[in-house]
Amino acid sequence: MPIPRIAIGTREEVIHPSAFQAALAEFISTLIFVFAGQGSVMAFNKLTGGGATTPAGLVAASVAHAFGLFVAVSVAANFSGGHINPAVTFGVFIGGRITLLRGILYWIAQFLGSTVACLLLRLSTGGLATGTFGLTGVGVWEALLLEIVMTFGLVYTVYATAVDTNKGSLQTMAPIAIGFIVGANILAGGPFDGASMNPAVSFGPALVSWSWNDQWVYWLGPLIGGGLAGLVYETFFIPPTPEQLHTSDY
Repeated sequence: MPIPRIAIGTREEVIHPSAFQAALAEFISTLIFVFAGQGSVMAFNKLTGGGATTPAGLVAASVAHAFGLFVAVSVAANFSGGHINPAVTFGVFIGGRITLLRGILYWIAQFLGSTVACLLLRLSTGGLATGTFGLTGVGVWEALLLEIVMTFGLVYTVYATAVDTNKGSLQTMAPIAIGFIVGANILAGGPFDGASMNPAVSFGPALVSWSWNDQWVYWLGPLIGGGLAGLVYETFFIPPTPEQLHTSDY
């Protein structure tokens, strides 16, 4: 079971140069991802006179987020594991693959990256508002379930392709598989709640636009889904080993 392997971490680990390097990689990659994802929605909305919520807008958002995440994970993978998502960080923490203190460092970097991306988008588009996440035709509990299921699929994919030491040749496919599952989930959940799957992606636009409606759904759902995915994969698919926790594994 992974639960006994959960670790708090040490001060030395947090102040080590590699920890700063990893956090910086998470900051830059989250900025890249949110700038591309949010920017594509804003651009489509501008070109179509408000057509971001049309079927074509949904497909455009799906493709842009899939491509953006593929790149963001790829460029950060060698330094931080390419989490780009507090729910992914939480999932690997629950699985005993990262310490709490290092995970908090990643969270700070991810939230800052998303916020800076949204600020840059507003500054570079003449003050256009960044799109915030909201519910359309579903209640908060239905949206919460959507976020749990979609994020479970995302973090399960991360585990199967990037975390599992038995993944073999799948490692090279990890970034594209992670991007694909996010793109597919946007097609499935986008019309209902925006398909966040990522508290940082929700936080940046909410802070810059100062719109916090139902924001808790986009935090609680992904964290539950990510934590469940880490627990399930570690329990049923990764054989137990006597090795100590290594925070640099993922």
